[in-house]
Amino acid sequence: GEGKLRVRLGDAATEPAAATAAADDQGDGGDNDHDVMEAGGHSGFGGGGGRQRLAKVKNKNPAQVQITAEQILREANERQEAPISVPKQKIHDLEELNEYRQRKRKGFEDTIRKNRNLVGSWLKYAAWEESQFELQRARSIFERALDIDSRNQTLWLKYAELEMRHKNVNMARNIFDRAVAILPRVDAFWYRYTYMEETLDNVAGARQVFERWMQWEPPEEAWSAYIKLEKRYKEFERARAIFQRFIECHPVPKNWLKWAKFEEGIGKPENSREIYEHCIETLGEDSVDQNVYISFAKFETRLKEIDRARAIYRYAIQKLPKSRAENLHNVYTQFEKQYGGKDGIEDVIVAKRRVKYEEELSMNSKDYDTWFDYTRLEESSGNFDRIRDVYERAIAQIPLVNEKRFWRRYIYLWIFYAVWEERVAKDFDRAKEVYTQALQLIPHKLFTFAKVWVLYAKFLIRRRDFDGFRKCLGTSIGLCPKPRLFKSYIDLEIKLREFDRARRLYERCLADIDRARGIFEIAISREVLDMPEVVWKAYIDFETEEESWSNARALYERLLERTEHVKVWISFANFELVNEENGETTAARADVARKVFSRAYDVLRRRATKEERVVLLEAWRDFEATVGNAVTQKAVRDKMPRAVKKRRRVEGASGGGEWEEYFDYLFPDEESERPNLKLFQLAHQWKEKLQAGLIDDDDDDDDDDDDDDGDDDNSDEEGDKVGSDSGKNHQGDGASGNDARPLDDVDSEASPAGGSNHGDDEGKATPAKRKREGSQ
Repeated sequence: GEGKLRVRLGDAATEPAAATAAADDQGDGGDNDHDVMEAGGHSGFGGGGGRQRLAKVKNKNPAQVQITAEQILREANERQEAPISVPKQKIHDLEELNEYRQRKRKGFEDTIRKNRNLVGSWLKYAAWEESQFELQRARSIFERALDIDSRNQTLWLKYAELEMRHKNVNMARNIFDRAVAILPRVDAFWYRYTYMEETLDNVAGARQVFERWMQWEPPEEAWSAYIKLEKRYKEFERARAIFQRFIECHPVPKNWLKWAKFEEGIGKPENSREIYEHCIETLGEDSVDQNVYISFAKFETRLKEIDRARAIYRYAIQKLPKSRAENLHNVYTQFEKQYGGKDGIEDVIVAKRRVKYEEELSMNSKDYDTWFDYTRLEESSGNFDRIRDVYERAIAQIPLVNEKRFWRRYIYLWIFYAVWEERVAKDFDRAKEVYTQALQLIPHKLFTFAKVWVLYAKFLIRRRDFDGFRKCLGTSIGLCPKPRLFKSYIDLEIKLREFDRARRLYERCLADIDRARGIFEIAISREVLDMPEVVWKAYIDFETEEESWSNARALYERLLERTEHVKVWISFANFELVNEENGETTAARADVARKVFSRAYDVLRRRATKEERVVLLEAWRDFEATVGNAVTQKAVRDKMPRAVKKRRRVEGASGGGEWEEYFDYLFPDEESERPNLKLFQLAHQWKEKLQAGLIDDDDDDDDDDDDDDGDDDNSDEEGDKVGSDSGKNHQGDGASGNDARPLDDVDSEASPAGGSNHGDDEGKATPAKRKREGSQ
């Protein structure tokens, strides 16, 4: 009882806890295990004035009697109070009825007077008057509402429905006429108007309403409703005329398809075919989508016109880009699988790939690899006109820059074109014309392609035009005397058993080669030359093209006598990899190239050029990754250095010393020698300090010991730390901590000044001291 009293009199914060207490008292009869502990004073009574805290449950174990959710809902439903119901009023005479009507009308009028723009009030008022069978008053209310808002659609529709419910047809027609005159773009009025006329079996009246509506060029749904009306009454000629007007108003492909399906549905396939053809001609290729072609082809398939359907599919694939014909290819593939053979399926695949190549070339017309694939695709189809068209388009894509590396892929388009004309098309005159145009296009003053000259010469030999063959190669030697042209010319003359001509060509070729070598020798012998590396490279490339491997190797050795640059060594190793004199297998040539790398590493190591050694090792690593094995790759990886951040003292502009950070490389083969080098460095520092008077003779041994300690403790893999000796002097020394610093550089972990006290280590035999004494 006390807990319930607190629920009624306590504040909102204590109600949950008190309710819990009351439930516990009711559930288990006031068991102490489920009592609720409350803290603070009673809210609303007595003093304290403090805010009462929420009650805490001592025992959170489940109660013996559980209350289900169903019990809670049932009790809540049983305790609900009955809703307040409006008492029913019974009217006994006419006087009470009039009084009731007057009271209701006064309430509606007051509501309208407060807000005359609220349409809901007008509709409720009119509906009540209709319930009282006061139609004249209901009409008056609608008219008053329309005077206020004549463009409200709901008022017009409710007004017309009122008249239709009471079968006042003429009144409803009058309302609809007024509505469509004021709001002709509201389709709901027209739909209700035509529906009413058709319901009354007044088809002529409904048709007349539709005609009035069509003058406003309504949306497609309105035209479809008009056509459906004529179809319901089997007026196909009228429906066909409506379709023609419909297409003129909305000339989109889907409307053409509706018309064609309509004609097919009424058994007029010839009209349907004419509609499809007229659609394609009228809309044009830009406006016709894939659905028109698919529907047209399926229509022909239903009529068993398989060839017509196939022709339509192929025409559509040629005209439409792939972005607009994704579904078309799939439908065509299914069509060929169902009605075609192997050739038909291959045509589908070729068409798909053709569209793909066209899209790639539209993005980059200079993609010669795509042109190669495209030409091979067309050659597999066997259509000569299409093949020639693709080749002509391909060779028209001339490189924009007159450099041979940009022309290497392009020139093969001409070669493939000429070979195809000769071997497949058997059009020898066109093949000769292709060769001639290709040779006229190549800028021979900058570069040439010996392959084109040789292929043209062999073509002329096959055509028995020996004079033309000799004229062709003679012209090539005159324009660009390349060794390959001489060699090919001589081989052809030998095969033709023209040994005298071959002998004269040999004499001329050798004279030209010796002359070229002489020019190169003069160039490299000059002491002053703007770009000597270009001359050396050209000379070596010349000997390599002549396959004079020994001469090229000798040139590399002569060049290394002048300069031992890392790029020269790398080029030398790559040359040995392709040198055919080193063996026929790649492994044999790789061993020779590996020796060049090892030799270069030793030379650069003696020169103490760390950056160049890193570049060489990286090139060596790439070389082993290509042609090496696991053992050789591991050997190169073991030689790779580690990058370490260091600091060094530099002289500033003001004369003071500054510290800067830099990266150094630690090579594995040098780390074993580093302790000895460090010892000499520390000895040199000690000597300079002694000469400068920074230390005394009595402290020499101690300073040396401390330096050795720092050397032994800090000679790890990250670099050696060299500490300053100024901080290790006696307290009486006047030298500052910054007077002693390393000569060259120290690691980033070292500090520019020492910080330990020398006096703390006296009398202690450190491991470094014991090690030094033992060595002495």
